[in-house]
Amino acid sequence: MKRDAYEILGVDRDASEREIKKAFRMKARELHPDVNQDDPHAEERFKEIAEAQEVLLDAEKRSVYDRYGWEGLDSRGYAPNFQGFGSFADIFDAFFGGSDPFGFGGRGGPMAVQGGDVAVEVEVSLFEASIGAPREVEYEVVETCGHCAGRGAEPGTPVDTCRRCAGSGQIQAVSRTAFGQLVRTTICDACNGTGEIVREPCSECSGRGRRAVRRSLTVDVPAGIADQQRIRLAGRGHAGENGGPPGDLYVLVTVTEDEDFVRDGNDLVTVVNLSMSQAALGTTVSVPTLTGEEEIEVAPGTQPGTVVTLKARGMPAIGRTRRGDQRVVLNVVVPRNLTDDQRELLDRLEGTLTDDNLHEHESVLKRLRRAFH
Repeated sequence: MKRDAYEILGVDRDASEREIKKAFRMKARELHPDVNQDDPHAEERFKEIAEAQEVLLDAEKRSVYDRYGWEGLDSRGYAPNFQGFGSFADIFDAFFGGSDPFGFGGRGGPMAVQGGDVAVEVEVSLFEASIGAPREVEYEVVETCGHCAGRGAEPGTPVDTCRRCAGSGQIQAVSRTAFGQLVRTTICDACNGTGEIVREPCSECSGRGRRAVRRSLTVDVPAGIADQQRIRLAGRGHAGENGGPPGDLYVLVTVTEDEDFVRDGNDLVTVVNLSMSQAALGTTVSVPTLTGEEEIEVAPGTQPGTVVTLKARGMPAIGRTRRGDQRVVLNVVVPRNLTDDQRELLDRLEGTLTDDNLHEHESVLKRLRRAFH
């Protein structure tokens, strides 16, 4: 069985793209086969982290993986598309953090930084989870300041080019390595990567270029969602810096417990109590379902724990029309606090019972073994 992709890279389930790339670079430095030439398992371990990164950096693949795991990806025809150990540039990206290894110069201009993610929680009932339901969520998010358009300067005031980085937002440091001269690029510490020095900070955002606002949004909770599953809304998180993409909004869904049903995957389980006489003689009982009460026939001689299955009365699978089943467990209740007349009646019944009345088609031990296996 494949390990969890988040566990492979050592990141949280709400990790941003930047955090995932950083974790991959750290793992790659440690596990790359060229660094572990004497380790016969290095190749497989490196492929494992490469595949985990591939899945988690692709929004569509990650969404499927978060909901259904590796099996969900396999069912949709997924196969790793990395060749060998990645391109020459990928290897240097892992070892040198994305810099040009031979100092030919990277892209100019301020370094873009992706915005952070935001998480909120919503609560739905089991019935709402079975049909889907809208939820209004409110959350605080950092957005680009509209007053200064993210520049951090009061409109109409001059902005100087940073002398330290000449407006590139980046500074370079040269060092010698086994590969020769290496030029590493980092964010300029004088302008924080903007490439500009503001003379008069924006009055709305105090020169930060971004500000916190409160937003509301209607989220459609899909039919079939399970407790503690997340909905990912791309681009609804904090604004990026220097033109970087925004983060994502994650909605954690809590499905409240229901007094009639217990959920088992896409199946629902409910319990109906019967008296000894009802179980012995047979009867008709009313059973709660997601669409209302439904009557079922209880056969004479029904034993405690008998399960009646109502086909397609369970929860839907997300994005599909197929539904699970509802399993009705028939629980035979032994009466308590008997009156003298009731006790006398049961004594008379007990005296008339024979082995033919008490014979079981399947022993309790066999039923237990079948349940455990």
